[in-house]
Amino acid sequence: MPLNAVLEVEDNILATLGTFLRGLLERGVVEYLLVPQTTLAGDNVVQTLVHDVSRLQTVNPVAPVLPVNSARLVSKLTVKGAPRPVGVVLRTCEFRALVELVKLQQASLENVTIIVVDCLGTYEVADYAALVAAGCDPTAELLAQVRDGDLHPHEGYSFRTACQMCEYPVPDVANVHSPDIHLGLLGTDGRVLVTVRDDLAEPLGLTPTAVPEGRKTVVEELIRRRAAERDRRFAEFRSRVNDVEGLLAQFSTCIRCHNCMVACPICYCKECIARTATFEHEPRQYFEWAERKSIIRMPVDTLMFHLTRLNHMVTSCVGCGMCASACPSEIPVGTVFRAVGEKVRAIFDYVPGRSLEEELPLATFREDELTELGEK
Repeated sequence: MPLNAVLEVEDNILATLGTFLRGLLERGVVEYLLVPQTTLAGDNVVQTLVHDVSRLQTVNPVAPVLPVNSARLVSKLTVKGAPRPVGVVLRTCEFRALVELVKLQQASLENVTIIVVDCLGTYEVADYAALVAAGCDPTAELLAQVRDGDLHPHEGYSFRTACQMCEYPVPDVANVHSPDIHLGLLGTDGRVLVTVRDDLAEPLGLTPTAVPEGRKTVVEELIRRRAAERDRRFAEFRSRVNDVEGLLAQFSTCIRCHNCMVACPICYCKECIARTATFEHEPRQYFEWAERKSIIRMPVDTLMFHLTRLNHMVTSCVGCGMCASACPSEIPVGTVFRAVGEKVRAIFDYVPGRSLEEELPLATFREDELTELGEK
């Protein structure tokens, strides 16, 4: 059973989080720590794999910026099993993506301690850098808002679209796989809530206590607002897209750079069909298509590329929005995939990242699964 404790904040929340994470190495809970740290330039926060506790000088697990979904990094470290005990500090979307990668056999949790921090939202990397350059401390601004959960971006800026409609700011919601350690910030009266596996309480020197009284209300209200924004964006998307032509129009500015695929934590194929001869055709084929249809778009298969990606990973999409952030044409790829994915997952009653035991819908077959669609 999980155990709850609180960390009193003596200086500031960020320093308290840093002290706790350093303690994981100092107490021998883990031997390595994958943790976000501020870059030397100060204009970004990136994951670092640390073995020496003295190198944990610029830890910042709540900085509102997400240059990469760290589930991809955990996959690289653990796909063949982590050789040493490692702690990985993740946001909720990264945690849920990792759960999916484990089920896809692209990561292992053996020797891995998962640490998840309440996610306060993120800016695009360029916006975060611009705020820092202007003398702003984006982390401090958001940490000042965690008590009542009324999270809002710096004036003149916006959070990433994926964050605006994310219903999982915290991992401790019903029917969701629990991390080994959860560091809660929202609605905790200025303290840090620590929820751990009961076997970790003694090594970490934690004393059980109750969850701060106002946390549940604060979290529920934040989820309500984000869910309302999600529904608004989905409705707007579906009003524009109700046939193939409407879907094609969404990708009219696609330049086939494949950035969305590269950034996606769920796209893991070592040999991707989009980079094989499948999408390369003999010269005569183009002319035959043009003769039959009178006109074809060049390069061909733009929509097919996106439909293939949808088909491969739509049930496991966790809505991290890295695809949209990586798109040079600013196509709302994440919104498209989430809106389509919501319909598909409803058929199978499947929520990505919800459970390690829950079978992947497109990897299993049950004779009665399509009866609601009219199959006999």
